[in-house]
Amino acid sequence: MKIIVREAPPRSVWALEQAGVHPLLAQLYAARGVRNADELDDGLARLLLPSAMKGTQQSAVLLADAIAANKKICVVADYDCDGATACAVALRGLRLLGAAQVSYIVPDRVVDGYGLTATIADRVKATGADLLVTVDNGIASMDGVARARALGMQVLVTDHHLPALRDGAIVLPDADVIVNPNQPGCNFDSKSIAGVGVMFYVLLALRAELRTRSVFDAASQPKLDTLLPLVALGTVADVVKLDANNRRLVAQGLKRIRSGTMPAGVAALFTAAGRVAAVATTFDFGFALGPRINAAGRLSDMTLGIECLLTDDAGRADELAKTLDGINRERRDIEAGMREQAQYAADAMIDEDEVPPPAIAIFDPDFHEGVVGIVASRIKDKLHRPTFVFAASQAPGREHELKGSGRSIAGFHLRDALDLVAKRHPGVLLRFGGHAMAAGCTINEEQFEQFEQALQQVAHEWLDAATLTRRLDTDGPLAPQYRRADLVDTLHREVWGQGFAAPTFSEEVEVVSQRLVGEKHLALKLKHQGQPVDGIWFGHTESLPSRVKLAFRLDADEWQGIKRVRFLVEAAEI
Repeated sequence: MKIIVREAPPRSVWALEQAGVHPLLAQLYAARGVRNADELDDGLARLLLPSAMKGTQQSAVLLADAIAANKKICVVADYDCDGATACAVALRGLRLLGAAQVSYIVPDRVVDGYGLTATIADRVKATGADLLVTVDNGIASMDGVARARALGMQVLVTDHHLPALRDGAIVLPDADVIVNPNQPGCNFDSKSIAGVGVMFYVLLALRAELRTRSVFDAASQPKLDTLLPLVALGTVADVVKLDANNRRLVAQGLKRIRSGTMPAGVAALFTAAGRVAAVATTFDFGFALGPRINAAGRLSDMTLGIECLLTDDAGRADELAKTLDGINRERRDIEAGMREQAQYAADAMIDEDEVPPPAIAIFDPDFHEGVVGIVASRIKDKLHRPTFVFAASQAPGREHELKGSGRSIAGFHLRDALDLVAKRHPGVLLRFGGHAMAAGCTINEEQFEQFEQALQQVAHEWLDAATLTRRLDTDGPLAPQYRRADLVDTLHREVWGQGFAAPTFSEEVEVVSQRLVGEKHLALKLKHQGQPVDGIWFGHTESLPSRVKLAFRLDADEWQGIKRVRFLVEAAEI
């Protein structure tokens, strides 16, 4: 582990302090690329305009015409938290804007696979739908879109994933309208907006179109800001980069949740997770609410998650949230066993005196396909290598196929790597898609070894020693005057996440004492700049030397009504 200190340009720090930003926050923001206080304005007026996203104007006309003609609209969702929140935003928003006949279908991870397939198009047609709207999927659904249009339906694709490639060229489905900031010709500045954010922007454009049609005026128009808690949840849970626009969407959602303004299902999820909505943070989205919704899509039926987000009945929401909590507990049990098996397999690849191969691919017939992505993420974090974990497909008639989920490290674009494997070894990849840092693919079981070798060959070519060295970016030493519980609360209220990392400090400390708690966590008594402070390193059991350079986050531990600062250790440089 190499602990690195981020640079905070002095001019930016000074400019932020002069604008009234707290000195510690000024340092943290500057180190994350913020140059002036205007970038920290999270007001709705500072959001990027919907008209800047290609396709929003056409989608608004398409939807407004459908509402005027009382057409049946069916939303095809995805089975992760982004897809679930996007579906809930679509249904809630369309109904607010006058759509009388709106329904949804969410594919089953095992039976249907990902996205709008021809079979799903048939199911949508069977509902009597005139207009099919995808959320968080569809950009690579050539066959599904073609089938839907052949059945006489109009198709609106809203997505944020990268388009498909064919012979190195981008190909798009033949939909009536596509709204996706990553499609060719779109100049929308926030390329990392989540699928739920794309749908929210479509609704903003639709509301503007309905105003031009005099359906309502600015004073009487429906308030779409009630959807922002869902937008915030899906954005953080999908681990998209929190650029300035995404941070504004998340900040606005958090404000409403903290004030008690949120859908009944979101409130129930906070309760089920043992979290307090009045002090909600992005960590609650990423580590408490998001996993409970995702668990439904991984092990059961994402309809449970979507219904929880759609209901306005507090009792029903509470019931669904408790069900989701139970599924998440089952998911954690399955994941723990799989992670242990996967770690054994990864360790078997590595001799004591050798470094891991540049990429990892693991398959076990006992793995559950619903949690391979989570396990891949854990192995990637531990070994710092691009990692794919495969499970046998549970779909009828496809038992010979393996479904894999991959997670990557900086400097290795996973989707592009799969594209290169597909070009070099035609037929090995039956299906694939994804992003730079996360991707999925399907292969025949008999070709697992060929896939593993091909992936490792690409990794050999693309990755060097520097990229394969684990590094942790930190904010350097913590000034002793900032080791205060009130500042911990201040930091927790800010919007942190992917691409805008939560503050992590680093410096040499004295280890006064250390002991294991719960058999797998290291409890520490430290001296930080001569002053005592408690620390804990979750999931770490090896003892530390008496003086060591630690990377740590700040937390406040409350005991008998008194809050005390403690350090949550992330890494040590020994």
